[in-house]
Amino acid sequence: MTTMLAVVVPEWGAPEVLTPARIERPEPGMTEILVRVHAAGVNPVDWKTRASGAFIAWGEPPIVGWDVSGTVAAVGPGVTLFEPGDEVYGMPAFPRQAGAYAEYVVAPARQFARKPPSLSHLEAAALPLAGLTAWQSLVDTAELVAGQRVLIHAAAGGVGHLAVQIAKARGAYVIATGRADKHEFLRSLGADEVIDYSAVDFSTVVDEVDVVLDAYGGDYGVRSLPVLRRGGYLVVLPGPDTLPTAEQAREHGVRVGWNVVEPDAGGLRELSDLVETGRLRVVIDTVFPLAEAAKAHAHGETGRTRGKIVLEVG
Repeated sequence: MTTMLAVVVPEWGAPEVLTPARIERPEPGMTEILVRVHAAGVNPVDWKTRASGAFIAWGEPPIVGWDVSGTVAAVGPGVTLFEPGDEVYGMPAFPRQAGAYAEYVVAPARQFARKPPSLSHLEAAALPLAGLTAWQSLVDTAELVAGQRVLIHAAAGGVGHLAVQIAKARGAYVIATGRADKHEFLRSLGADEVIDYSAVDFSTVVDEVDVVLDAYGGDYGVRSLPVLRRGGYLVVLPGPDTLPTAEQAREHGVRVGWNVVEPDAGGLRELSDLVETGRLRVVIDTVFPLAEAAKAHAHGETGRTRGKIVLEVG
């Protein structure tokens, strides 16, 4: 039996439940590739599911993580897109277990794309889940176009900092919320306006917005309804429990939706194009070794990160 190092979850709970262990290495089946993981991104869904198991379809043993950047180690029957040695990145399987906190990952080949040459594996691992979330929310769901006004909550975070840049690349006017110490950072990403949500009620200083992307949660979705134009779109990310009711949406004449990110090789290629043309950069907050995944989760749960947390695996 060939083994690999992985960080498993013997029981749901605090970050300390994350346990490094040696387990059997997977093998690629039909249409699948085996990826030697060099880096794995850390996202809020990782620590939320680690705490409770949440809605994920888990394997055995449970292994969290979906963001992967690495090298193809082997290909299964029927794979024509990649061959061993290719550098790839992706967000396979979500919302099923991908097991990214490990030295190897197996998943369908078409849930990966070639790693952007200008990105390191650390940077590439920080991009898929957050980048696809922002892309699918703004472009596929809200159909953001040039000239529209977009309000992005929690704009300095993993999803937010990418959403700001994607919106700017689409030609939108971007309003970003974040603490005062992150305003210079948000402006460097292209934000046209920045609002310190800890000092100002955003709903009193913003109006006539076409799209709101709520990556914060709580009551931000409901509070965002009055700032939207009639016919505008509110996209909520944290969960359906923060979504305004259909009656509230009708009252304001807007559309609302809860977006769940999906594996999307086409979206990854769009993100790669933005990276390679200089319109999207990935900001890394902190890098931890794989064995210190518990520390990475504890850091993420502070809510004070700027950009993404990454685990170095290779």
